[in-house]
Amino acid sequence: MNDTTPGIEKLRHLSPSQRLQAVASATQLSPEQSSALLGNAALPLSTADGMIENVIGRFELPLGVATNFQINGRDYLIPMAVEEPSVVAAASFMARLVKSNGGFATSSTDPIMRGQIQLLGVPDVEVAAHALADAKEQIVALANTHDLALQELGGGCRDIEVHRFDDTAVGPMLVLHLLVDVRDAMGANTVNSKAELVAPLAEQLTGGTARLRILSNLADRRLARASVSLQPDSLTTASFTGSAVAEGIVEACAFAEVDPYRAATHNKGIMNGIDPVVLATGNDWRAIEAGAHAWAAQSGRYTSLTRWRIEGDGCLHGSIELPMAVGLVGGATRTHPAAQAALAMLQVETASELGEVIAAVGLAQNMAALRALATEGIQRGHMALHARNIAIAAGAEGGQIADVAKKLVESGDISVDAAKQLL
Repeated sequence: MNDTTPGIEKLRHLSPSQRLQAVASATQLSPEQSSALLGNAALPLSTADGMIENVIGRFELPLGVATNFQINGRDYLIPMAVEEPSVVAAASFMARLVKSNGGFATSSTDPIMRGQIQLLGVPDVEVAAHALADAKEQIVALANTHDLALQELGGGCRDIEVHRFDDTAVGPMLVLHLLVDVRDAMGANTVNSKAELVAPLAEQLTGGTARLRILSNLADRRLARASVSLQPDSLTTASFTGSAVAEGIVEACAFAEVDPYRAATHNKGIMNGIDPVVLATGNDWRAIEAGAHAWAAQSGRYTSLTRWRIEGDGCLHGSIELPMAVGLVGGATRTHPAAQAALAMLQVETASELGEVIAAVGLAQNMAALRALATEGIQRGHMALHARNIAIAAGAEGGQIADVAKKLVESGDISVDAAKQLL
């Protein structure tokens, strides 16, 4: 796949059907997968009824494609399900800048998830903690009697941790952690099952009562990382030198590093890129959000998920690291035809690769927001795209949408009333 594929370079200038045809050709999607992405029975009502309770219908979001992403030397087309204007365009534009500077570099740790077993009423917390640690091999072996297929794939319970809390609202508490390599799954089901299986043994070893037996969404052993290095000249705009833009990005990031009020908005912008890919691929975006924000507060103070610095070589260096518990098997990735088609478009081979791609999109989205803030301000570009939504809300259709949106931006009055007058 590469951006010389017909139609990919100027994807935004095509009609939706032409875009889909270009993407399908570039990623060798089947007619069935193309149809699923188009929304033609992408989620049959009967399937939806089996996925959650009290189903009355289906809810759709726009599905776009971010282009220009080069990650570890390979080109990707990125499916993004999102309703907010500017997200797909911003990610694509930043990816183009990064590609001209060598692309994104990514890496990840093994897909280790944590299962927690809460133990209360332990007669002697210190003795019990040692008993659990000493029984590590027995605990791991028992955990691995569940889901033998996972072990055949190279996964399974790898280790344990014992966390001690001497003073809680319900008295002293021990928490046993099972560290499980879940391979290409998100892992919730297998981790929960292993915790349930081990809980009786944990009670015997500690003399306590096992209460909660559940995975943790703070997947701090399952991290995805992405980084970029950009020559300042590549950041030059009509009004700002590249060096000034680079300095502005560093200054904006420094604000988020020290101020939790700014960090919350800074990280929300990162998740603007991450969540749409997670959603499009049928993964659990709530779990990713929870893990990301918990990771941002791991020091005891909420801070930025990214770092931007101008290093001694004069280049602007950006990086991101965060938990990334996504899977290629199980859940909606297995049952939702459009999610399956989105994964086919990405052409990722492992869950770890998917996590790395998602991290790169988050870094690109952050770069876009900081660049806008450091130059013309975030509102100008965002409102220009938001004008299309305003035009639609006012009743514009077809070709009217672009014409009305353009005139709204030119007038500076981006409102439904102004759009109605133009119509």
